[in-house]
Amino acid sequence: MIDHRPFDSLGRFETDWLKARHHFSFGGYHDPARMGWGSLRVWNDDAIRAGTGFPPHPHADMEIITYVRDGAISHRDSLGHDGRTIAGDVQVMSAGSGIRHSEYNLEEDTTRIFQIWIFPDRPGGAPRWDTMSFPKGDRSGQFVTLASGNPDRDGGLMIRADARVVGATLKAGETVTYETAPDRHLYLVPASGQVTVDGRTIAARDGLALTGVDTVTITAEVDSEIVMTDTR
Repeated sequence: MIDHRPFDSLGRFETDWLKARHHFSFGGYHDPARMGWGSLRVWNDDAIRAGTGFPPHPHADMEIITYVRDGAISHRDSLGHDGRTIAGDVQVMSAGSGIRHSEYNLEEDTTRIFQIWIFPDRPGGAPRWDTMSFPKGDRSGQFVTLASGNPDRDGGLMIRADARVVGATLKAGETVTYETAPDRHLYLVPASGQVTVDGRTIAARDGLALTGVDTVTITAEVDSEIVMTDTR
């Protein structure tokens, strides 16, 4: 199964400080056909105006991965963590039994992020937060694991889910192949550029849901940066 979700078809939420697009039902946007994909529950595409952000609020029982596309995001939480994650890098918050956090753009320009939520394998557990640098040069022409339920095997940040989040940067004409299993659920979004997957053109910030496949072959039509989840 392959389901292409063009950017213009995504849910929309806008205020004076936030422009958001929702790949799946979220907040005031509800589509019964888009309640998640496997254990992937949320993929939000957020643009946050300089000097603004999300004030402290609670979460529980969710793995929240933030991929920073432009600018930087500054995190603070009830565990005492205080960190800044810049463009191209990733932060992970395992909400576990409960945590409060804020996410602010303290930069001079707009910050753009992908916020990805994945259901954990089990509820509860001690909440945690971490961030890691992922130089785009290390991802050139290949997938690199950004977060994984088995970081000792895959690399990347730890999440408490049978899942992986991977990223790659491709030059125009480059092709990369990802191996998976037919019972897995893949969701691919180009952060920039334009790619072809099984003959389908996927533009920047479109979504592509796939399942029932052994391999996925992705070719960049122009220089592109892609992020993909692989969940049960």
